[in-house]
Amino acid sequence: MGFVALQGSRFRLPELAAQVAWVSVVALVLIFIARPVIDLRAPHWPLSLLIGAVVFGIWIAPDLLFPGYRHHWLFENAILGAPSGALTVAGHSQPWVLALRGVRAVLVVPIVEELFWRAWLMRWTIAPAFETVPLGAYTPFAFWAVALLFASEHGSYWDVGLITGVIYNAWMVRSKSLGDLILTHAVTNACLSAYVIAAGKWEYWL
Repeated sequence: MGFVALQGSRFRLPELAAQVAWVSVVALVLIFIARPVIDLRAPHWPLSLLIGAVVFGIWIAPDLLFPGYRHHWLFENAILGAPSGALTVAGHSQPWVLALRGVRAVLVVPIVEELFWRAWLMRWTIAPAFETVPLGAYTPFAFWAVALLFASEHGSYWDVGLITGVIYNAWMVRSKSLGDLILTHAVTNACLSAYVIAAGKWEYWL
């Protein structure tokens, strides 16, 4: 949240410095603080890979099938803003910026988000003493609250964000494995990052 606030202020860092700072600081926090609770084992990895690829398809399908779809008032308005990427135009042609943004999307974001959404919030919503709640525990309120909040995080892409949240939540309930969710999320983001760079669809890098 600090980085988001900084980048939206008059003290905005240069593109490369911002990516270096974001990846470095968050990676260090994960390594030195969150590492004891991070489990990267993915016993259901074939299905995790498949689900991750399917979710990628869901993300880009509406805009491929219905050009201009994302400009409907449901997705582009004063509250949600407009579909636009976080990188500056100058950053689109800087290899190190793109590489670090890809590392951030594929290696760091899946761990951070799965720790928050499905390893913590989904359990905390069931019981504040969340460590007593097993991974993948299900209640309708916890399931749908997390899915809706996850959708809201994605702004103009709330619709595919909601579908993604439902799929990821369901996979956590089914697999009960943090490692599988991290792998699924990483595959989605890897495919999306490759698509962003290859097709110049910068708006997908939120």
